[in-house]
Amino acid sequence: MDILGKALLDYQKGNYIEDIKTFSSLDEEDTIPLPYLFRNYGEMPAIEQKALQLCRGSVLDIGCGAGSHSLYLQEKEVQVTALDSSKGAVETCKLRGVKLTQNCSILDYKNQKFDTLLLLMNGIGIVGRLEFLKTYLTHFKSLLNTNGQILLDSSNIIYMFDVDEDGGHWIPESKAYYGEVEFTMKYNGEIGNPFSWLYLDYKTLQNAAWDCQFECELVSEGKHYDYLARLTAI
Repeated sequence: MDILGKALLDYQKGNYIEDIKTFSSLDEEDTIPLPYLFRNYGEMPAIEQKALQLCRGSVLDIGCGAGSHSLYLQEKEVQVTALDSSKGAVETCKLRGVKLTQNCSILDYKNQKFDTLLLLMNGIGIVGRLEFLKTYLTHFKSLLNTNGQILLDSSNIIYMFDVDEDGGHWIPESKAYYGEVEFTMKYNGEIGNPFSWLYLDYKTLQNAAWDCQFECELVSEGKHYDYLARLTAI
């Protein structure tokens, strides 16, 4: 069920009736405001702006959503391909004017190489679980030209767990890694299938990158445990 795609298409076609509601395994209910997914460059967080400035050569915008990052790059005459597993998201991108699109899972996308892979709005979250991170990083490497780069942002969600008297955090024993979160989306009376999403602390990303023969650079940090990283093949 393409909850995200339906919501994006409704907004694009002028049928904005409500935002997407999310429910997570962290026992938190939240909202994704649809207008935010259609923001322009000036409305983007500093980390996203920095990532777009660092894009070079041909770019693959992975998990493109409504295509706001792709549109900005396209306006700057950068060759960018917007990729998303959501059919509705890709259709929205086309309606907004994105010229090059792909509707598929990133792991199914092959035989094409880029100078920059872009994963924003915690785009590395598509990995789902930490155990799959090496599989994704290895596949990303197969999509990179020589001297190519991966630009991604994520967040260390350790702050969401209670702190004990010694300054440590109470993390449920059932969690293999505290950054693994289960989400469900609800929109216009429909509830999507649960899916896994991964939030990575920088040190864990760095270690996984080294294991996959990537250099990992901390480019910048945000105000709330978020960061931008750049990976380049060794």
